[in-house]
Amino acid sequence: MVTIKDVARQAGVSFTTVSHVINRTRPVSGETAERVRSAIAALGYFPSDVARALKSNRSRTIGMIVTTTTNPFFGEVMRGVERACFDHGYALMLCNTDDETAHLARYLEMLFAKRVDAVVVMTTHASPEFFRRLGQVREVPVVAIDAAAGIVPSVFNDDSRAGGFLAGDFLARRGFRRIGCIAGPADHPRVIERLDGLRAALAAHGLGVPEALTRRCDLTIAGGAVVARELIALPPGERPEAIFALNDLSAIATLHAAQDAGLSVPADLSVIGYDDIEFASQTFPPLTTIRQPAAEIGAAAATAVLRHLEEGAPLPAAVTLAPELVVRASVGFAIR
Repeated sequence: MVTIKDVARQAGVSFTTVSHVINRTRPVSGETAERVRSAIAALGYFPSDVARALKSNRSRTIGMIVTTTTNPFFGEVMRGVERACFDHGYALMLCNTDDETAHLARYLEMLFAKRVDAVVVMTTHASPEFFRRLGQVREVPVVAIDAAAGIVPSVFNDDSRAGGFLAGDFLARRGFRRIGCIAGPADHPRVIERLDGLRAALAAHGLGVPEALTRRCDLTIAGGAVVARELIALPPGERPEAIFALNDLSAIATLHAAQDAGLSVPADLSVIGYDDIEFASQTFPPLTTIRQPAAEIGAAAATAVLRHLEEGAPLPAAVTLAPELVVRASVGFAIR
């Protein structure tokens, strides 16, 4: 079996230098580090994670609990987390709860049995009590994404209120007056903030969001389709001229519902979403949306917790990244 001493002999360095290159515990010159990496590749050496964990009391593994891996937005966030872990030499252990509260405790047990060094949480049904318990177990650092500020010491989000304002202001400036909204659960912090931003923007233009034109769903394709059909089925004088869906999945469902009803987007109905998932630019017509910097949020959360582990840097209380309006073809102009 190839050992670290074999690698050191091949590279012409000490085995402690090899250890520093592998574990990133001390800076090593570029030329020396490259010789070590070449020797590792040539000899087929694989460090023992078990031995390293026992010696350092670190597994170099980050656990991540997510609501679902099927939503493209969550996938983008996970990609940012994974990339940051890879760049720092850490593995990522992913736990998909499928939005089942009972799964949280089971995954929590598994993560700590695997001796993860930190936990990133992005799940809609995690209660404050869950986060309190999570922080007590082995006292590993915990960061949350897409959560209410204050639920854990360190939270990473987009500025959803600003995003809702961007959407409302854009629709109002395009001349729309009857603006509908497909919202999510009333207690979800991002939903609350996006609706607050939308209402503030419309109020600045002397408009509002009538309850009769507001629908709530679970912000999936299926949930969005149901409520979009309800709004589209309203009489022409009452039907929204434009619909703001609080995520792209429900916006895409709205595009399909409009097509099924024989409506043309944007001639008969304008639609704007939120997230800017990969598919948003491929819909017909391409979806106007508010871009949430998902991968950047994930990378920022992971980088913060990794710097905390490696350098002792304090975890930031809250990090908020700015959304931006992405104008495509699904929003037109109101005709008066």
